[in-house]
Amino acid sequence: MEETFCDVSSVVESSLYHNVHSILRELDCKPQAGSACNKGMLRWTLHNRVDKNPSISVPLLRVLIKELEKAERINSKIRIIPLLHTLVYTVLQSVFIPEDLYRRMYFCLKSLVTLPEPYCAIALNYARQMKMEQNAPGILYQRRVSAEHNLCNDLYPLHEKVFVFVDPVVFPLSLVSALKADVECADPGRDSMIYKRRVLLHTMRAGLGKKCQVDQLSQSLEHLGEELALHFQDLVTILEQRTEDGPSDDNQYKTRLQEFYQDILTAAKDPSCPASQAETQLPSPEVSFHVWTKEDEIWNELVNFALMVPTDRNSACLDEDDLKRTSVVSTVSTDSGIEGDMPISELSSIMLESQGGPEEQSSSQSFNRRPCVRCPKAGNRMTLMMEAIKGNGGYSLTKEERNLTARILVMGDDRTLGRLAKTLHTIRKREARHLLLTKRVNMEMYYIPVTDQTLSPVQEGVPEDMLTLARYLGSVDPWYDCNINGLGAMILKLAQMKSTQSESSDPNTFLLDIISYYTRVSQRPVHLPIYSVKASISDREKEMGMSLATSGMLISVLPSCRVRSLHSVSISFQDMNPTRPSTHSFRAVSANIRVLEARTFTVCLDKDPRKTFKNVQSVEVSPCLDPGYSHQPSSKSKYSLGERGEPLGN
Repeated sequence: MEETFCDVSSVVESSLYHNVHSILRELDCKPQAGSACNKGMLRWTLHNRVDKNPSISVPLLRVLIKELEKAERINSKIRIIPLLHTLVYTVLQSVFIPEDLYRRMYFCLKSLVTLPEPYCAIALNYARQMKMEQNAPGILYQRRVSAEHNLCNDLYPLHEKVFVFVDPVVFPLSLVSALKADVECADPGRDSMIYKRRVLLHTMRAGLGKKCQVDQLSQSLEHLGEELALHFQDLVTILEQRTEDGPSDDNQYKTRLQEFYQDILTAAKDPSCPASQAETQLPSPEVSFHVWTKEDEIWNELVNFALMVPTDRNSACLDEDDLKRTSVVSTVSTDSGIEGDMPISELSSIMLESQGGPEEQSSSQSFNRRPCVRCPKAGNRMTLMMEAIKGNGGYSLTKEERNLTARILVMGDDRTLGRLAKTLHTIRKREARHLLLTKRVNMEMYYIPVTDQTLSPVQEGVPEDMLTLARYLGSVDPWYDCNINGLGAMILKLAQMKSTQSESSDPNTFLLDIISYYTRVSQRPVHLPIYSVKASISDREKEMGMSLATSGMLISVLPSCRVRSLHSVSISFQDMNPTRPSTHSFRAVSANIRVLEARTFTVCLDKDPRKTFKNVQSVEVSPCLDPGYSHQPSSKSKYSLGERGEPLGN
């Protein structure tokens, strides 16, 4: 007979122990071909198992706490961050956690604060979250769902959205539809009532434990009707007040929660009707999928997000070419809206038809005008933003600054990141004049490496490594290497499999789960500098520091294993004799390279054939300063791309 603990058998707990140890063994192994993918799949399988059966979360948390304590004791730092992320993600998926387990988690996380960066920073952040969750069980779930699905409330007004941009050079058009279906497969209707019902059900289970009758509560919530929104707002108020008050008056809080629970049971309009299966699984965030064909598409989506433009009214920020399409219909009003502009015959007929009192006559005399669509030119987007801030643009921006978070996730290789760097610099250039968008939208950059391994135009016939930046991020952060870097290779394979299947087949949530996990738990930004390159044809005399005979060169920002600085570029030259290895290389903050004879050469930027320049005589590479630097001469720029750059990856 199986021994049970917290309604979970010892066999299940032993199975969870082996799952965790399999992940840890893969972390300790030396990097091998395909090992990173195996590590990521083990983590994904474990999280998927908890998501489908939240009752196993308690024994899993006990196993994770033991392994964290052991990792600290044996000084195995490579295990700490993956264990921390798995621990907190399990708490987010849990429905009820005993009080003693909360205390163990909190003390375990506090002990990790003595470690060096980044372990202490991540442990401290999670310790604060666990303390808050212990005082108000379910608040992490409530805040996460409210932010990701814009469940409007005054006490927690944050709104987050994930924008996925894929590079069409990497993803063939035949696979794009399959990827889009997998990314946007969850909750296509985005009914806010469904999410509010899940939050209410999850919070009651987390706060009341076994005292909560799940089936009865689920049945009552499903038949609340319009009162569901009011109960959701009341629950948010209870949790947020509990967070502000702290652990004081614990009995009073539980009594208030119990009374709220009873109010829901008695408020159901028709509790006799059967209810659907109770679901408290953590829903995926709101994700929009885009094929990145136009350079300013990221800017357009951010503006729409800042203005809270609905997805079916994105014509407010279309390009001039798009405005000429027949699908965009604009009705122009020719009258001024004054009754005197109307023909006397029409005006008299309106007045004769009204036979009621003064109020009825006033309402009947009014006439309806056809709806008009305002379609500004591409150059007037900034004007639209300024009008919206002043309240004259048709859309309203919330008063809270930076309460919107746009998580921009790009999928591609080094070529895609080159486009991203240029886009970010363009956004900074626009914001340097009028700080509008970044004042209200907190932008976060994420990167999932995917490549088709094309050939370099500079070295014909030689395969080019198109994931150099991804490998660098993996060397900096082992968690990124196993959970994001390795799984990226499977995305194209899954898309190819999906494209060959029938359209009626169920969508695969693998990619969506990776995106959700990556954007939710990543806390360690990597700042990368952006360099500018000038394709000069001038023959002016330049001061030369050295002269070399070479057949080609490679300029890279990423450092070697011996040099970890990102504040200089690495320049390596190819020997004229292809049989001899290249030995000439050095690092420099900036470089100016030109040919001595009347010859030219070809330059390819970011390994992207779309950025190939021929007949070049000189190249100048230098750090790209923040465009707003000249506007702030008295202080250091807050967004110094030359020194800090933009965070890419975790």
